[in-house]
Amino acid sequence: MGRLWVSALVMNIILVAPLWWRFEDVGGRLIAWEAWLAVPLILLLPRGGWRTCLAVAWILSVLVITLFNLGDVATYLAFGRSFNSYLDVPLARAVFELMVGNIGFLPAVIVTLLATLLLIALFVILARTLTSPRRLPIKRLPGLLAGVMVSASAVLITLELNGQRLVESARVPMVNTAMFQWQQITQTHAARKAFAATLEDAPIEVQPLPGLSGKRVLLTFVESYGAAALEDSRYSDVLLPMLDNLEQRLGGQDIQMASGWLESPIRGGQSWLAHASALSGRKVDNQLWYRLMLDSEHGTLVDDFKTTGHRTLAVMPAITRAWPEGRAYGFDAIHAARDLDYAGPPLNWVTMPDQYTLDYTTRELLGDAPVFAQIALISSHAPWTPILPVLDDWSQIGDGRVFERWENAGQAPDALWQDFAQVRDHYARSVAYAVEVAGRWSERVADDNTLLIILGDHQAAPLITGDDNVAEATFAVPVHVISADPALLAPWLARGFTPGMRPQALDQDAEVTHMRALRHWLREDYGQP
Repeated sequence: MGRLWVSALVMNIILVAPLWWRFEDVGGRLIAWEAWLAVPLILLLPRGGWRTCLAVAWILSVLVITLFNLGDVATYLAFGRSFNSYLDVPLARAVFELMVGNIGFLPAVIVTLLATLLLIALFVILARTLTSPRRLPIKRLPGLLAGVMVSASAVLITLELNGQRLVESARVPMVNTAMFQWQQITQTHAARKAFAATLEDAPIEVQPLPGLSGKRVLLTFVESYGAAALEDSRYSDVLLPMLDNLEQRLGGQDIQMASGWLESPIRGGQSWLAHASALSGRKVDNQLWYRLMLDSEHGTLVDDFKTTGHRTLAVMPAITRAWPEGRAYGFDAIHAARDLDYAGPPLNWVTMPDQYTLDYTTRELLGDAPVFAQIALISSHAPWTPILPVLDDWSQIGDGRVFERWENAGQAPDALWQDFAQVRDHYARSVAYAVEVAGRWSERVADDNTLLIILGDHQAAPLITGDDNVAEATFAVPVHVISADPALLAPWLARGFTPGMRPQALDQDAEVTHMRALRHWLREDYGQP
C-alpha cells in the first residue's frame, strides 16, 4: 500500500512542480492524472520483461517531459516566451556560459552537477520501486485500490482531453506538454520553410544611401534597455532625470535629439537577434532564422553602406571567441573583446566598461573617412554589479587600468541575487550608466557629419520587469537619434519621434513599429541625395 501511494505521489510532484514555478499557481495544478494511472498500472503487472520495459519507458518519458517543463520555466523567466524544442536546445550551452559569467565557472559546474544528480536520484528511486519483483495482489486491498485508481484516472484523463474538467486542480501535464511541443515542432518547421523561401524569392536588394554619403553613422545598442526602464517607476525614477540632464547638456552644444520606440524581436536575451533584425530588415526572432538569414547571403545595412562608400565595422566587446557571423555580415573590420586593447579588469560577465569601449572606438577606430559602425554596449548586462560612475575626464581612461579600483566594488553576484529588490535597483542603475555613457559620448562625436542612433536591444527578462502592464509586457525599446545637423533628424521627427531624449509615453493601444523597419526607414529617408 505504502509503495503505491509514495510512488504515485512522488511522480505526481515531479510532473506538477515545474508548473507551480512557471505559472505561480500551486492551487490550480495539484494533480497530474498520468501519475495516478501509470504507477498503479505498472505495479499491477506481473514481474518480467514487459513490466520492466514499460516502467523504464514510462520513467524516461517523465524525464523528457520534466526537462521540457523545466526548460519552459527557464525560457519564460529569461526570454518571456515558451520553450520550443525545435529552436531552443542549442541554447543550453549559452545558458551555461551566462551562468559562468554571473557566478563563476566552479559554482556553475557545481549547480549543474547538483541539479543533474538530484534528477537522476529521483528517477533511480522510482525505477527501483516500479521494477521491484513484488507485485500488488489483485485480490487484496492494495491491488483493488490500484485497479480503482487506474480506472478512475483513465476516465478522468479521457474527459479532460475532451474539454471536461471534473477536478479543477487536476491536469494532464505529460499529454499537454507533448502536444504543445509537437505543435511547436510542426509549426516552426513550416515557418522555417516559409522564411527560407522568402529569403530566396523576395530578397531585399542592396541600395545605396546617398543622403548619408560622407557621414558617420553609429548604430549603438544598449543592453537590456527596454520600455520598462522608462515607463516603470521602479526604474524610470533613475532613468528619466538622467535623460533630462543629457538633453540639457546636448542642447547646450546645439546638438539635436529625437526619441521614439521600436519593437525588438526578443525579450530577456539573445541580443544578436535584435542586431540581425535591424541590419537585415527582416524579423529575426530565433536562432534558426538567424542562421538561415546569414547562410542565405541576404543583403543587410552593412552592404547598403558599403555601396554608399562607407567603411563598415563592428565593435563587439562581448565577443570572446571566434565570430563567423561577423564575417557573414561582411563588415570590413570586426573588433571583438581581444581586439580592443583593454588592460583593465573584467567586471563579472562584462569584459570591459562601456565608457572604455566608446572611448577606444573614438580614439582608434572611427577615423575621418565616412564609416558605418555597429557598437554593442554591455555594461547593463546581468548580473548588474558592480555599478561604475561615469568618468568626467575621458582622457584618463587610457588602456582601462583606471577601472581596477572597481574590480571588487559592490556586492558579489551570488550575494546580490539573493535580494530581488536590490537586483532591480542595480538593473536600473546599470542601464542608467550605459545610457548616460552613450549620451556623454554623443557630446564628443555628434557633429554635422554624424548620425548617432542609440537604441535598446531588448527588454530585460520578465524575472526583472514582470509582465503586469503594457510597459513590462511590451517588446518596445527606446530609440534616441542624435546629430548636430537638423536635416539628418528631420525624417525621424516626420515619423513621429519626439524632440529631445524622452520618447512619448507608450500608449497601450498604439502599435509600435518593429525593429526590422530601421533598415527600410534609412533606405526610404536617405535613399536620395
